[in-house]
Amino acid sequence: MKTLIVDDEPIARRVLREGLEQFPDVEVVGEADNGRDALQKIGKLSPDVVFLDLQMPVMSGFELVRTLGDGQLPVIVIVTAFDQHAIEAFEAGAIDYLLKPVSEKRLQKAVERAKGLMCRPVDVANQLARLASVSAPPSVRSRKIVGRSGADYVLLDVDDVLAFQAERELVWIVTARQRLLATQSLRAIEERLAEPEFQRVHRSAIVNVNHVRKMSALSSQRWLITLSNGLQLIASKRQAHNIKQILRW
Repeated sequence: MKTLIVDDEPIARRVLREGLEQFPDVEVVGEADNGRDALQKIGKLSPDVVFLDLQMPVMSGFELVRTLGDGQLPVIVIVTAFDQHAIEAFEAGAIDYLLKPVSEKRLQKAVERAKGLMCRPVDVANQLARLASVSAPPSVRSRKIVGRSGADYVLLDVDDVLAFQAERELVWIVTARQRLLATQSLRAIEERLAEPEFQRVHRSAIVNVNHVRKMSALSSQRWLITLSNGLQLIASKRQAHNIKQILRW
């Protein structure tokens, strides 16, 4: 299990490294003293697990999580000296948290939990999405949703999503440049977002009102919706009331 230690305190990094080196199947592949440096090393080293401090200069731990997107997504274990931050991180979706000073027993439990999650990349991605969304300050909207591109799971800002389209058992996330597979059903996505800018216009489609560029009436209760990327969707008669919501938006 490849691990990356991220903490601005050299002593804290050394203590954690010495603790992790006691596990024969754990390899510390690198260290970073701020979130920006860690972000670069995550891209370069592809660690399985990142032991992440929250309060750091340049870029905090939460800011790092909100910046993660493409590529392999690591399991995040929060390491902090502040109990309240740890509780908030755990409730937001972190796989685990460690309070400084870290005991050998708690570190072993965190390593075991991380190993169990490594083989479930979709769960890792969903936890990171929750952590990124909940940790964002009120002034910064950072709602995230998980999409799949091949074997990779990607964290997307919901503002970049133009629409969600269901095709039988598959649900596609449509952005300006690509389509990715969603990890949830259309109903689950609708319930999770629950925001006025996302409106269901068909039993198989939800659109982002902010990306609607044109609406053409096909009949008294049927509309042709054109999105900012040129994609056209026909709104069903049953969802006509949602079309009225779009017109008032």
